[in-house]
Amino acid sequence: MSHASKTISCIIVDDESSARTIMKSFIEKYCPSLRIVGIAENIIEAKQLITQKKPQLVFLDIEMPHGTAFDLLDKFVKVPFHIIFITAYAQYAVQAFNIASAKYLLKPIDIDALVAAVTDITTRIQTEEKSQLTHILLENLRNKQMQKVIIPLIDGFEIIETNEILYIKADDNYSEFYLASGKKIVACKKLKFYEDNLSDHGFLRIHRSTIVNLDKIKKYQKGKGGVLVLHDGTHLDVSQSRKNSLLDIFKR
Repeated sequence: MSHASKTISCIIVDDESSARTIMKSFIEKYCPSLRIVGIAENIIEAKQLITQKKPQLVFLDIEMPHGTAFDLLDKFVKVPFHIIFITAYAQYAVQAFNIASAKYLLKPIDIDALVAAVTDITTRIQTEEKSQLTHILLENLRNKQMQKVIIPLIDGFEIIETNEILYIKADDNYSEFYLASGKKIVACKKLKFYEDNLSDHGFLRIHRSTIVNLDKIKKYQKGKGGVLVLHDGTHLDVSQSRKNSLLDIFKR
């Protein structure tokens, strides 16, 4: 993987030459996760640069010639980038915070505050990218092109074959994947996400906290809701409200 592909593209928009120079220097020295792809000195240049370069992050001075930063943002139906506002005036902070995915820094720029803002937005962007990867792979799964699923982890992601999955358990905001190999993987997504995306591919929610791979079921034991026994000997409770959905599948 090239260095550029690991970094987050950004542009600097500021009407003051000295401010642009300082920000460029600070980013290059203290923010190795960023790659500057352009610099603009007014909102007209900024609009052209954003359209051309499609940066992931924009450092945006609020007061500039030809209109404010908010005039620039009005030119986009949906703002396709993250923003770190730069301002000498604290009164703009509230307005800045009303815009999703935005941070703000007061001039003169404090290096620690810059690094903290960049770290926060870098984490957001990486999380979004992992989510996009998950959706892409699940879309492939829907189209029968790939029988794999990507599991977003706290520190990256892991790709597994869907036929390796025995069942998935809810754990608050996370999901635990239990595999035929005996391995457990904790994914950074709620169980509902996997219910929505895997239900057409041989997986069924049998309990508020459990999704099962139907191919891994060996036996059903009757009861109020009943119990499933999987090929590896695992016993999974079936909730009473989901019992009929399960039994209907096996009557087909």
